Amino acid sequence: MNTFARLDRLPPYVFATVNQIKMDARHAGKDIIDLGMGNPDLGTPQHIVDKLTEAAQKPHNHRYSASMGITKLRMAISSWYKRRYDVDIDPDTEAIVTIGAKEGISHLVLVTIRPGDVVFTPNPTYPIHPYSAIISGGDVRGIPVGPGNDFFENLMNATRQTWPRPKILIISYPHNPTTEVVDIEFFEKIVDYAKEHDILIVHDFAYADLAFDGYEPPSFLQVKGAKDVGVEFFSLSKSYSMPGWRVGFCVGNSEVVGALRRIKSYLDYGIFQPIQIAGIVALNGPQECVKEICNTYKERRDALITGLKRVGWEIESPKATMFVWGKIPDQFLHMGSVEFSKMLINEAQVAVSPGLGFGEYGDDFVRFALIENHMRINQAIRGIRKIM
Repeated sequence: MNTFARLDRLPPYVFATVNQIKMDARHAGKDIIDLGMGNPDLGTPQHIVDKLTEAAQKPHNHRYSASMGITKLRMAISSWYKRRYDVDIDPDTEAIVTIGAKEGISHLVLVTIRPGDVVFTPNPTYPIHPYSAIISGGDVRGIPVGPGNDFFENLMNATRQTWPRPKILIISYPHNPTTEVVDIEFFEKIVDYAKEHDILIVHDFAYADLAFDGYEPPSFLQVKGAKDVGVEFFSLSKSYSMPGWRVGFCVGNSEVVGALRRIKSYLDYGIFQPIQIAGIVALNGPQECVKEICNTYKERRDALITGLKRVGWEIESPKATMFVWGKIPDQFLHMGSVEFSKMLINEAQVAVSPGLGFGEYGDDFVRFALIENHMRINQAIRGIRKIM
């Protein structure tokens, strides 16, 4: 009972060390401003909450639901893609509702690879991208991404040097944590690459709506032939501020969606039906709330970037996501991201995420999550000024 094979390949959780120091400081009475975990603080728009409470009053919605998602929600997903990206999605064969994008990606990787298969992911990246493959028994090759890196060039180099050939490439743009963005031409090259090398593309599109300064993130599925080689995940967590509701979806290649549907039929009974009904209202209802949420993150981004510049920490302003990815100031670069993050908690009373937690190529950086209001962000800047 003291050996758990799938846990043996998981490294110690880097964020746990920093989180413990943060909690210890709070227990000691310190007011720690938490810009670490990307947990949205904005409330879900009221019309979505109202629909949930209405649907929850009906007993027939309390039963087991469909693991692939109710029909009307899948139809809403299809309509949303057509309106937003002029992409046709068959709600019966090319769409499936997931318990957030994280669950969907994990189960998709589980059903598509065998032990020893190679999965390519960016490095640094959102942890479930590589760890979904590791948990499934696969091998992961990290492709460097971020400032100073040409991701596609690094991808081609890795492909030439890797045997056996990779089965899956997981990408995510706008990217967490680096906040990098791409244009439609990038995805065209990815589709050509996938066809040439017979590789499945999984695109995590969690930050589709959180974009600023005129930038509009393209969907991977807008590219001709994309559905031949891959799928795209979207989550309602960020766009509609519904992180705790755990609702997302996967769309694209019908064979891949079918495989995910089949494994999910063994593993779950779907999301609580009132949540799915509320999801329909989110996708089909007024979208002004999405713009308001996006504007709030933009205002916080501007406050943080301006404040950090004022105290001597220059960071490029991101065009998308709810994060700021900052290179550690030169005088502290030797510490690495974990020790630097500890120092920020202890001396500046500010918690951030160490870049190492997203992969070894992130160790020169820390990630700020824009989950505090202006007053708290300004308080964080005053704390950081002390160490600068």
